[in-house]
Amino acid sequence: MTAAASATPMVQVRDLEVVRAQRRILVVDSLSIPPGETLAVVGPNGAGKSTLLLALAGLLQPTRGSVVVDGVRLTRGGELDYRRRIGLVLPAPLLLSTTVFGNVAAGLRFRGVATAETRERVERWLERLGIAHLRDRPASQLSSGEAQRTSLARALVLEPRLLLLDEPFAALDSTTRAQLLDDFERLGVGGTATRVLVTHHLHEAVRLGDRLAVLLDGQIRQCDTPERVMASPADAQVAALVNAEARIRGHIVASDDGLVVVDTGAGSGSDVEARARRLLDAARSPAGEAARDSGQSRGA
Repeated sequence: MTAAASATPMVQVRDLEVVRAQRRILVVDSLSIPPGETLAVVGPNGAGKSTLLLALAGLLQPTRGSVVVDGVRLTRGGELDYRRRIGLVLPAPLLLSTTVFGNVAAGLRFRGVATAETRERVERWLERLGIAHLRDRPASQLSSGEAQRTSLARALVLEPRLLLLDEPFAALDSTTRAQLLDDFERLGVGGTATRVLVTHHLHEAVRLGDRLAVLLDGQIRQCDTPERVMASPADAQVAALVNAEARIRGHIVASDDGLVVVDTGAGSGSDVEARARRLLDAARSPAGEAARDSGQSRGA
């Protein structure tokens, strides 16, 4: 559920830049995420999605810019306090060599949470994610789906203010992926946490995201509700990514034999119709007919 626009942002990014090997791989002028929102970040491989997530997690030092989560600014030396507000789920679960319970409890024990509270919180999330029956199973004996659910429980049990999900379904087979997607949707995974989901699967982003951020060449090219991004892509590259047809407002000024000329407002004066007629005449010429027969189209 998206919070009101007037709410103080849970995440505020300004003038963020990440440079590697003297090449700028991420530039985010401004990004604001309200409390309780799920922001789905979609883009092709190499677009900078994981770089953005690692920067938000405080695991990657930006070249410049600021990242503020829940009022705490990420600063060199202050990462511990900052990271206490964050849960992170990676494509590979990276579980410890212990039981499912031990993995999920590890973060709470590190923070010094009392044994009784740790047990109650761990068992609650094991139950919610459907892995309570695996409580005492060694991590090495889990399937990929079970391991990813364990990784998710390990993040959620910490009750993070911000949950970062980096391609959480990438390593799963199609059946397990569908089941975990259903779990995400059913549970509203993360409860009241703000969530950033990185994926290169558009259907996952549209299904789970309150807003959709399209990342191309290290820049956020459009950030809006999934419906608006799909219906009105910001440019041709965004349209290609979301498989949308370009839509241009205009009106038909001439038509003949299945051909039409649309005025998009670029023309002016009384010559619009005359120029439209010339375009239709050209399209019916031998050269134009040949182009049509070969399936080619030309714009003028």
